[in-house]
Formats: sequence, structure tokens, C-alpha cells
Amino acid sequence: MRFALLGDHPDGLDVARALAASGRHALVVYSGPAAALAILARDGLTPPRVGDVEEALANPAVEAVIVAGPPSKRPAQLRRALQSEHHVLCVHPVDPSPDVAYEAAMLQSDTRRVLLPLLPEALHPGARRFAELIQREEGTAPPMLDCERWFSDDFLLDATDPDLKPGIPGWDVLRFWGGEIAEVVAMAPSEELLAGEPVVLSGRFVRGGLWKVTLLPERAQPWWRCTATWRQHRTELVFPTGWPGPAKLATVDDAGQPHVEEWPAANPWGAMVEEFEAALEGWRTRRRIVQPGVQDVTSLTEAAPRLGWLDAIRALELDDAVRRSVQRRRAYSLDFQEATEEASFKGAMTLVGCSLLWLSLLMLILSVWIPSAGWLVLPIFGFFLILQFLRWTVPGNRGQKTEPAEEKDKPSAIRNASHR
Repeated sequence: MRFALLGDHPDGLDVARALAASGRHALVVYSGPAAALAILARDGLTPPRVGDVEEALANPAVEAVIVAGPPSKRPAQLRRALQSEHHVLCVHPVDPSPDVAYEAAMLQSDTRRVLLPLLPEALHPGARRFAELIQREEGTAPPMLDCERWFSDDFLLDATDPDLKPGIPGWDVLRFWGGEIAEVVAMAPSEELLAGEPVVLSGRFVRGGLWKVTLLPERAQPWWRCTATWRQHRTELVFPTGWPGPAKLATVDDAGQPHVEEWPAANPWGAMVEEFEAALEGWRTRRRIVQPGVQDVTSLTEAAPRLGWLDAIRALELDDAVRRSVQRRRAYSLDFQEATEEASFKGAMTLVGCSLLWLSLLMLILSVWIPSAGWLVLPIFGFFLILQFLRWTVPGNRGQKTEPAEEKDKPSAIRNASHR
């Protein structure tokens, strides 16, 4: 597949080189600072450079786009790439606010193209094996997940831009291991996330387990340890030199015997290429049976975990919850509400019911001066009762799509999160 690169973000450059190194993809056009051409040239990539993003997107040879522009331009680049009906890989975070990610999800539902965030950490074989061991214990009490991560520099995403609110890394792997997060508590030395300061995060998963993450910047050497603890045993995944270096997983089997698995350091973007190609293959088989307007709910928390745009949305929602928690020194709960026909009906009936109650009260007040107004209260309540019978006309779980059998249990739309 032929692709364009928009911008010079390091993650965008890395995945562009990994795509080209696979031999199955070719970089045909680049739009961004000229300095990045020297980096691409090290791998033998010499794409023509254009100064205008629109010119790159209008190139008839382009089938996919890597959005890797600066934070201020990234939302506009993503929007135009989706509107141009290209497959898109986008640097995370696309924006400090989840609103841009919501808009991108809606655009993707109309164009029906592949849209993936560049979040490769959960694709590491050690992270996948760690998830398998946690799922193997699914019948027991949920584990306590404890992660401590050291960084040689800062860990906040886009913290160097004074106009943006920084984000937190690692939400994809945490949700991959424990599922959706229901509650977040964040502690920092000051009342906002600042570069060079540690952050301690903790909370609760939707399915009951607890978690804690400690992020420490400006350490002498990167290091990453994640531990899943049950009542009887524990499993530990360690990156002694930080991600994406070598990894070691230590666990104890049912007989009490220790087991150790190790993985050498490897290029993490190769797994991202494989994930992108798998998404393309799924798109080729499903694009004829998925109707426009149906939003993609692929994510790392599904029964068959796959990286999807929903993971980027959840990460931005959690970033927002962390910033609020640090600022106000309180816990934040996340309410994931499904946008189904049944939920929409209940919301509409709540609005109509409140309106009719206020109208009834108004008629009772008017009846003091106009006695005939009081008789209007009964028709108003009768109209409301008639509307309640419409509930039986709304099927309980009717989707707006026709998908394979394994997709039937998925919600029919991207779930919106609100912070209480």
C-alpha cells in the first residue's frame, strides 16, 4: 500500500520506516519540515516533499496517511485525511480534548476506512503474554495491578507545548490488562501536571480489580515493572532498561513452580505494522456488510482484543480525568453510557416527561383564574402514558449494522464518557 507522511513527529517517522521496511508498503509523498528527509534517507527513503498537506492528500497514488504533524496542526490533518477517504495512522494524542477524537470516530463511521492510533506498547509480546496470564485467572478474584515506570527524561505527552494540556502514557496497556477503568485518583506535587514532576495514579476497573501506576521522570536509567497480585500468587513483567528493551516475565504455576519467560529487545513498530495490516484485511472483508454511520468499537478491552480508535478516545478521557483529579484533589468516576436506541428512547422520555410535568403545574396555576385550564391536566398525563407504550416498539438490542456473528455482542456506537 502506498502512503503519505504528514509531519515529522518521531512516532510518525518510526512507523513510516517500519512500513517501508516490510516491503509491502511504499512512502510516496512527504509533507513537513525538510529536516526529516535526512532521517528518512538513512533507510533509503527519498519521497518527494510537498509544502501543502492538500497537495499530498490529492495525490492519486496515496491510499493511506500517517498523521504526524505538530500538536497544533494534528487535529486539522486528521480531519482532512479522513475526509479524503484514506486509511489513517495517527500519532497519539491527537488533541488534549477527547472532542477531536469523537469527531474523528464519526468521520470514520461515514468513510468506513481504517483509523488507528500509534499506540504500540500493548502489542509487545510480553504485554500480550501478561494479559493471557491475567485472563487465565478470570474465575478468581480480580488481581491488583501495580506498575512503576522510570523515564530518563519526561513522560508527559506533548508537555513541551505551553498551550496544550499534557497527557499520560500507558493507558492502552493498563486497559488491555484490566479492562475499562471505572475510577481514577491522581496525585502530583502541584495542582496541575507539570514536566519533571512525578505522578501517582490509582483507581478501580469496571470489573472490580484495583490498579496503581507510579510515573517517575528524570531517572538515571529507564525501567518498567508491572505486577499482577492475586491472593495466592503473583506475576511480574519487567523491562530492565525500559520499553521497548528486553523483557522478562516471572510467574508461579499451580504447583508452586516458578517460570520465567524472556523476550529480546525489538523494534516495536513492526508489531504496529502487523496490526495495521490486520485491520486492513478486516476492512476488506467487512466493508460491504457494514453500513455507513456505524461507528467502530474495536478496542483492546474486547473479548478478542484489537487496537482501535476507541483506545485513543479512552486514553484522552482518562487524561482529562487525571487533570481534573490533580487539580481538585478528588477521585473521578467515569460513566460509559451506550448510545443505543433504548438508551436514546429513555433519555427522550425523561425530557418529555419533565416538560409535561412542568406544563401540568402551569395549568394548575392558571386554573385559579381560568377554571377550564385545570381540565387540560388529564389529557397531558394521558398523552404521556401513550408515549410510554411506544417503548414496546423499540427492540431491546437492535443494531444498525449487519456484521458477522462474532460482532453481534458489541455495542452499536462509540460510548461517550462523562465525568461526575
